[in-house]
Amino acid sequence: MLKGVKLASILAVASLALAACGSSGTTAESAAPTEPAAAAVKVGMAYDQDGKGDGSFNDAAFAGLSKAQADLGVEIKEVNSGASATDATREELLTLLADGGYNPVIAVGFAYSTALAAVATKYPDTTFAIVDSVVDAPNVGSLIFAAEQGSYLTGVIAASASKSGTIGFIGGMEIDLIKAFEAGYIEGAQSVNPDIKIESKYMGAAGDNTAWNVPEKAKTATDGMIANGADVIYAAAGGSGLGMFQSVKAAADGGATVWAIGVDSDQYTVPALAEYKDIIVTSMLKRVDVAVYDVIKAVVDGAPLVGINNFDLSKDGVGYSTSNSAVSAFTAAADAAAEKIKSGEVVVGTTVK
Repeated sequence: MLKGVKLASILAVASLALAACGSSGTTAESAAPTEPAAAAVKVGMAYDQDGKGDGSFNDAAFAGLSKAQADLGVEIKEVNSGASATDATREELLTLLADGGYNPVIAVGFAYSTALAAVATKYPDTTFAIVDSVVDAPNVGSLIFAAEQGSYLTGVIAASASKSGTIGFIGGMEIDLIKAFEAGYIEGAQSVNPDIKIESKYMGAAGDNTAWNVPEKAKTATDGMIANGADVIYAAAGGSGLGMFQSVKAAADGGATVWAIGVDSDQYTVPALAEYKDIIVTSMLKRVDVAVYDVIKAVVDGAPLVGINNFDLSKDGVGYSTSNSAVSAFTAAADAAAEKIKSGEVVVGTTVK
């Protein structure tokens, strides 16, 4: 019986304690409802040509997308245009993403210009972005890169590394975008050696989309440059650049001292190009990854990045890679040139003089 009284006393005390807690307004009935978790931002990425795995332009875009997924928790959907895509095909891809609620929708490459101009007006509440082109719409961010500035630095490196006084440039499609790479490369090389000889070759005329995927043609062109004494060759040619690497490696395997310069991504570190890494002295970095991440973060933060956005040296939008220790002999000259560009002492042109 005594045990029963003690138990009753304990229960009474517990009830008083609960009542006291209840009087403070924290019962389940009076507690404020929990706010639902915010829905993740959904990002749509439309790649150019065959998408990821190019070891260059598209892979750089994917790197920015992956960082946003890891850091910001965004959901992603990726589509590829394919090598034979038309404006209608690209418009269908962008529409698919916009209809699916993806916002932002990022188009990788100038080939999406016409399609994006058509789609953006139909989805005014969706933020779009395009790499390497300007689309004039209030909900589009145009991501432009000062490729001529980054190429100037690789030109400085090429001229500094060259023993023969002859270097080469392999371009993809002969358009203003790629001519800016060539112009910067030439100006940078001439800043080191005014008498340097530069051989240039394009893989196709404007409008020829095959120019980005003819490595055999780039190999033949590079073979000719090396035969003419070129000992450093820079390619801004998409998938065609593989042919340049193949030619330079073959020459190096044959005992020649010759270097290749990659583009867009740090191609020294690309697994698919591992067999060529020892001949890649540096790569011109076009930081598509930085631009893509910035676009996504801006939407996450509620302040979409629209209008023309120029990613230059001052914004870490372009640069050169240092993964291969061989470039260390030339970094002082390249870094000095970069500072002159940032200060405005050197203004790099976008057309070959």
